[in-house]
Amino acid sequence: MIDIYQKENVICVEGTIENFGRKVFVYLVDGMLVDTGPENLGQELIPFYKQHELDQVVLTHNHEDHTGMAAWIQENLKAPIYGHPKGLALCEKPGDYPPYRQQTWGGRKAFIPLPLHETIQSRNGEWKVIHTPGHAEDHVSFLNEETGQLFTGDLFVSPKTKVIMDSESIPLIMNSIRQLLQSDFKSMFCAHSGYFENGKDMLAKKMANLEKLSSKVHALNDSGLSIREINETIFPTSYPIIEFSKGEWDSKHIVTSILNG
Repeated sequence: MIDIYQKENVICVEGTIENFGRKVFVYLVDGMLVDTGPENLGQELIPFYKQHELDQVVLTHNHEDHTGMAAWIQENLKAPIYGHPKGLALCEKPGDYPPYRQQTWGGRKAFIPLPLHETIQSRNGEWKVIHTPGHAEDHVSFLNEETGQLFTGDLFVSPKTKVIMDSESIPLIMNSIRQLLQSDFKSMFCAHSGYFENGKDMLAKKMANLEKLSSKVHALNDSGLSIREINETIFPTSYPIIEFSKGEWDSKHIVTSILNG
């Protein structure tokens, strides 16, 4: 199901995968669609896409919950789709994802995106394209320096990080957040937790939490604890997604990525 509302000048489309209780957002601003949403929300998203004129689509990264409807948009609406060059080859092939991700978000058909450059123009504004890897190699954020609006894809998600995918890197995520915090912005639009009027404060809070977490991991490692012992000390809870994802998501990946930093 989807819920549609407006924050500032941005149309927010909040999607919920009811069977799994997962949320994902797509945003429409100034004729520019940020991400496409997953295939499993296609029945709800297609009427929205038909009712609104999409000049172009920009992708924060290639994952299926952000690109699942890209092939349909490309085939039916003819809107150009842009992604970071590091993700183009992946998008040109059907998505290859573990079963639990297909159950949650659906599949992702192949589509042909165009490469993003340093900026992209919407009807009335210019958006700075900022490469922000860590969650994915091709991850980008979009900043309008005039309005102070920032789209962060999956870089923020929540102030405290409890699990990550085995392909993610906490040090890279921290570097990306540092880069964004050097910019002047106010509001933040996250792909999984929505709109924050105090976006810069929230992103700074996440940065502070990651710095504390990294220091704790290194201190425990220096004291002689193993990765398993560090993980059990910092994250005593075994989160359901660990078993559901067969370990692709796990708190121990936070520890290993910090130590491999």
